[in-house]
Amino acid sequence: MNSDGSPATLDLPPQLKGLDFLATDLRFTWSYTADYLWRKLDADLFALTRNPWLVLLSTSPEKLQELAADTEYCERIAWLLQREDASRTAPRWFSQRHGDSVLKSIAYFSMEFGLSESLPIYSGGLGLLAGDHLKAAHDLGAPLTGVGLLYQSGYFRQAIDKDGAQIAYYPSNNISELPIVPARDQSGRRLRFELTLPGRSLYVRVWQAKVGLITLLLLDANDPANDPVDRCVTTELYGHGDELRLRQEILLGVGGYRVLQALGMTPQVLHLNEGHAAFAVLERARRYMSERAVNFEMALTITRAGNLFTTHTPVEAGFDRFDPALVRQYLRGYAEGVAGHGDDGCLNIPFDRLLALGRRDSNDASEPFNMAYLAVRGSNAVNAVSRLHGEVSRRIFAPLFPGWPLAEVPVGHVTNGVHVPTWDSAAADALWTKTNGNQCWMGDLEGMSERMGQLPDEEVWQVRADNRAALVTYVREHHARQLRRYGAGGDEAMEQSRHLFDPNVLTLGFARRFATYKRPTLLLADPERFARILTNPERPVQMVVAGKAHPADEPGKAMVKQWLQFMQRPDVRRHLVFVPDYDILVAERLTEGVDVWINNPRRPWEASGTSGMKVLVNGGLNLSELDGWWAEAYEPDLGWAIGDGQEHGSDPEWDRHEAEQIYDLLENEIVPTFYHRNERGVPEQWIGKVRSSMAKLTPHFSTNRMVREYVETYYRPLAEEYERRVAGDGTVGAQVFGWRHNLTSFWNTVHIGEAQVERHDDHYLIQVSLLLGEVPPENVRIEVYAEPEDGAKAAFCTAMQRVGELIGAANGFTFAATAPNHRPLHDYSIRVVPSNPNAAVPLEAQQILWKNCG
Repeated sequence: MNSDGSPATLDLPPQLKGLDFLATDLRFTWSYTADYLWRKLDADLFALTRNPWLVLLSTSPEKLQELAADTEYCERIAWLLQREDASRTAPRWFSQRHGDSVLKSIAYFSMEFGLSESLPIYSGGLGLLAGDHLKAAHDLGAPLTGVGLLYQSGYFRQAIDKDGAQIAYYPSNNISELPIVPARDQSGRRLRFELTLPGRSLYVRVWQAKVGLITLLLLDANDPANDPVDRCVTTELYGHGDELRLRQEILLGVGGYRVLQALGMTPQVLHLNEGHAAFAVLERARRYMSERAVNFEMALTITRAGNLFTTHTPVEAGFDRFDPALVRQYLRGYAEGVAGHGDDGCLNIPFDRLLALGRRDSNDASEPFNMAYLAVRGSNAVNAVSRLHGEVSRRIFAPLFPGWPLAEVPVGHVTNGVHVPTWDSAAADALWTKTNGNQCWMGDLEGMSERMGQLPDEEVWQVRADNRAALVTYVREHHARQLRRYGAGGDEAMEQSRHLFDPNVLTLGFARRFATYKRPTLLLADPERFARILTNPERPVQMVVAGKAHPADEPGKAMVKQWLQFMQRPDVRRHLVFVPDYDILVAERLTEGVDVWINNPRRPWEASGTSGMKVLVNGGLNLSELDGWWAEAYEPDLGWAIGDGQEHGSDPEWDRHEAEQIYDLLENEIVPTFYHRNERGVPEQWIGKVRSSMAKLTPHFSTNRMVREYVETYYRPLAEEYERRVAGDGTVGAQVFGWRHNLTSFWNTVHIGEAQVERHDDHYLIQVSLLLGEVPPENVRIEVYAEPEDGAKAAFCTAMQRVGELIGAANGFTFAATAPNHRPLHDYSIRVVPSNPNAAVPLEAQQILWKNCG
């Protein structure tokens, strides 16, 4: 290790040149092509850590010299390096489809990234999604850079004591053993910068990880020059206390954007993966202010054109919110230019203006500062992570757009996906490759579903059998280690574990964060009935359970204990196992091996959910609540659903009803279908579902589709609008700024007169007088609007045309339009809304005025 904590340079034999490059490229954590190299170095250590860099560091010089003389080993290194070089220069989807676009640079900010267990800086689904996003960006060649934090301990690690209680541990990450290197500025110097905190400076080191073509920049506050308290800013992911969380989010947003600038990057698109990084929109505006000598409002109007906010939160209470006094302590200087901030380092706005960006009601001095509100008000596009979550999010953010119909609250959706090459087993990977080629996840997936749909039953069933057998082996080995940890002897532990599970038995999986809304103990609602399902002598069932409860979540920890106590029953002991410390390695094993993945949250509190997508890749089926992604994926020939597609809150009677649904499906459909075999021992009906699920769902719920959708729906349009606003002297941006200023200043001078309606054979002719006061007519749009009719998805909305001027009125006009007359007149209203071809309405202008026609 070097004095700055960075990895030491390895002294490798010349024949092994490039091995260090391969070991620090995280692309090889999802590719099986390099596994041979690491297993030859130390198979046991690689199996335990999946960290090629650690394995290489731990290899003795004698072993390295031995491998340098191994011709096959050296040829494999050379082949991989040659292949990697060719891969980096080969045309990819992005260059082929969008190479001529203005989109050149995307910065993706996230509080956590789940790329590999070798870099443990994630807690769960948000981080795994971020990691998979970067991996797919590599596959597709999207010009993306990740920005996050480097945690010394990361998220807690879970252990279970002999009484079934969860214990949280925080082992430190040894930076020298992580697959990262120091980031360097354009002159080649180690990147280290200073961030102002109240009364002091925070010194920040920057690291980078390689994810193939993608760079992930990681900020680290554990600098010896910092106060001991500040060195701990990046100790734990989602550290305890609001003050620590606020410092982390300032570091991520403000510091993260400054790192990009220090490296010579000016991203066109700034993608906020959740609201944690929302301060980046302020720093981006501040940077533009200093470069173009404009005020904050102008800078934000221009730069927000390239900002995208992705929300993952299904309830308003889930957003990060901070006490105004705490925000004042840390950000007043950043806003107003005091406490050590020069003109170049602040926004030059009253602090109350900054607070207003994060509040629903800017006049409520007691309202907390909401990071999601800041993200919405600083972005030109907002998206949720599933279709249903889009509906939920529009309800959540509706208060920011008073008067607007719920359907027009500006939140779209891009349903999440998973990075298939990361989550497929070796057997499944071979099947996908045989059917679609070894580059199949690097293009547009055309024809993939059709090819997978033609797979023979026997091949699909063999993959399922191989995956299940591998899971059984893993469960037995893991169980034996647990027994030894609690004092059981080696032979005794192995003998007990040998009788655990059966590779021919239907295997269920349940693994997720243990929180009350996820209802992790729903299957235990009727323990006797569930035990009978597991122990049926003719058609037995086995189940793997995993998951962590937040250390402060006592109900969640109690639910972990409830499962462990149930597993002690002598009749079910061999049919159930709890795998502690749910992480990427455990998730890989479980999602590869289970036949049915169970997910039963309370609808609509699962924003998307990606664990069930991971089993698709490997031929597993889903039994899930109609929530998140499953609400749009479910079809009867693809899996099973519980619930009725409605919301029932936390009604215990409904919980009991859905538990009965699960039992009924297991007893009457799932178990019988799995065990009904033809003369060749193949469950034809079961395999039909598996094949359909793999073929229809896997391509769509992959990050390949997801990132392509982000590029075409958000990244490219946002980059184009950003370039329009900054072009020249920012003429378009200035026009949008002036338009917004006019609307804000003079909206109260706009008045709608009484509607005059004529009924004709098949339509109404609706006319209205309109006084626009100081608002130019080209700045607004006048429409006739009616809510959707029963059974219709879209509202009726048509523009009214200007047909005359009002005599004696300044800026007064008459407008007219027709509307179908099969509906009562009172269904229709006239509304005035902002209009500008260069602006995002209502994100940039929330004004709206209504008048009913009836």
